[in-house]
Amino acid sequence: MITMEELQAAIKLRINDYNDVDFPLHKRAVNICDLLDSRNHILAQDIASPFDVPRQNLSAMDGYAIAKGSELSEGKTIEIIGESQAGSAYAGETKAGQGVRIFTGAVIPDCCDTVIMQENTNFADIKATIDKTQPYSITLTQTAETNDNIRAQGEEVESGEAMLKIGKRINPADISLLANLGISEVRVFAPLVVGVLATGDELVAIGDELEHLAQIYNSNTPTLKSLLSDLPIIIRDYGIIPDDLDKTTAAVNEAMQDCDVLISTAGVSVGDYDFLTTVIETLGQINRYKVAMKPGKPFVFGELNKNLDKPVLYFGLPGNPLSTVVGALQFVIPALWQMSGASVSEQPMPLTINAKLTNDIKKFPGRKDFQRGVLSQDEAGHYQVECFLSQQSHRIKQLSRANCFIVLDKDSGNVVSGGEVTVQPFPWLHR
Repeated sequence: MITMEELQAAIKLRINDYNDVDFPLHKRAVNICDLLDSRNHILAQDIASPFDVPRQNLSAMDGYAIAKGSELSEGKTIEIIGESQAGSAYAGETKAGQGVRIFTGAVIPDCCDTVIMQENTNFADIKATIDKTQPYSITLTQTAETNDNIRAQGEEVESGEAMLKIGKRINPADISLLANLGISEVRVFAPLVVGVLATGDELVAIGDELEHLAQIYNSNTPTLKSLLSDLPIIIRDYGIIPDDLDKTTAAVNEAMQDCDVLISTAGVSVGDYDFLTTVIETLGQINRYKVAMKPGKPFVFGELNKNLDKPVLYFGLPGNPLSTVVGALQFVIPALWQMSGASVSEQPMPLTINAKLTNDIKKFPGRKDFQRGVLSQDEAGHYQVECFLSQQSHRIKQLSRANCFIVLDKDSGNVVSGGEVTVQPFPWLHR
């Protein structure tokens, strides 16, 4: 068995070739996407600013814009002859010794070069007597410097400056930036088509009736769809496939004609009715099989390429619900972001923290272990984690009650209460 890290590296390397040779990013279809719908899509263009930001000199404070050439020393009197508001600039002229009332974000008149904060004038003492329809005078209570409190044109963004690069995974902050630049549409890579299927005679689709005690509901497909919901992909559900070689072959053959990626659950172990590995080897190849991790050892990474212009990458997950979640988080989701064209810095990294263990953990060396736990903070704000006593991968209630995985290295053994462990909070709790 290879280690989890070796499998992750092998998947990344294969997808690099896929993106460069088999399905090059520069040849991918591109969609025009409304800005408000673009979150989590992958940008297929470089975007430069169409103008300066700010577009003009703006006031950074409420106060007074003072004319060029004015004396700015404490005790100096300035005649105020107008007003500049955000969205309504002062259009008149001023001369040395004059100024205009100005508010935060308002345009600085061309004839002015300094903004005096209203707190640095006698405004508070005279505001009740001011008639804004008539000129009035203020007195500086603190010496100012030329160019004080001005947001200069282009100081944040210059016209033509690169804003976002191809491969950017668009997030809410990017949408804010582009909206500020007046950009209402973006070019993004067309979504990958990802097929999902489940195998097993015992499985019944949710919504249907269980007819006998040997049947169970198919939870893996809904779980996968939920886990993949943030990705810019199209999911095609090929249903539940019986434990039959011909029917499994037909289902995989259908999916590989339509999809860029195929993900299956169950059927990849070594049981008499596990046919998927046989089908994958017939229609393509298995690149990696079995990984030294718990749960999720019988993980398959391969590709389907028989009579295809480009390979369909294949991920075979075990049948237990917990194994499906662990395999999807550690291998499948990062791979799909990479395949979608996200640059390295835009591909998700698992959040890991160190926490104090509040009970004992049992573990045998040999496989990297993902144990369910509940992460919290003590009164001092330090992280602590409690591990569930039972860690069998078929236990579905514990997964719902947990909020993290406790990640134990392959070669580690038992860990006693009070020891420090690495914790991965579930990503759906910190999105």
